[in-house]
Amino acid sequence: MTSREDIITVNIKYKDVDQTFTGNVENVWLSTRKFFDELVPSFEIANRLMLRVDLQKLAKECEGIIAFSDEGPNVLVPRGKLTDNETLSLWLLACYMGFHLGKLKESTVSKEELQSKLGKSAKIASTRLGELIKTEAAVKTADEKYRITSLGVFQLQKEILARIKAKIGV
Repeated sequence: MTSREDIITVNIKYKDVDQTFTGNVENVWLSTRKFFDELVPSFEIANRLMLRVDLQKLAKECEGIIAFSDEGPNVLVPRGKLTDNETLSLWLLACYMGFHLGKLKESTVSKEELQSKLGKSAKIASTRLGELIKTEAAVKTADEKYRITSLGVFQLQKEILARIKAKIGV
């Protein structure tokens, strides 16, 4: 039988994980080793697979394409040079950036506002937004608004922004 003095408690905090091991020294030691041997490498692998947005890099890449004024976000590229999906993606990106830069109170935008920015009928706007949702570039929120996803930002950075810059000669 184990006496009270033989009980040990070890608490490990690593990023979002908080693990406590309690028991005799041998069992706690084995549990702690198992934690470090199995879990920490998994966290490191998962960390490398995470889509993260570097806001500073993104802002630099959007110079000449997106800007903010006292009235709110602006897409500087003429609509005629963009596809409907590029236009919607840029407006969603502008709202995302505006929110994360502290210029807007939310990162979402209504379908009506997007339709207005697109300059097309409600049906076309709905169809194009549906396409962005299908490719997981955007999501529809519970309050019937739209926002760009992390994957959508990644796709814009890797593919779409370069294509837009080539169209406008930036």
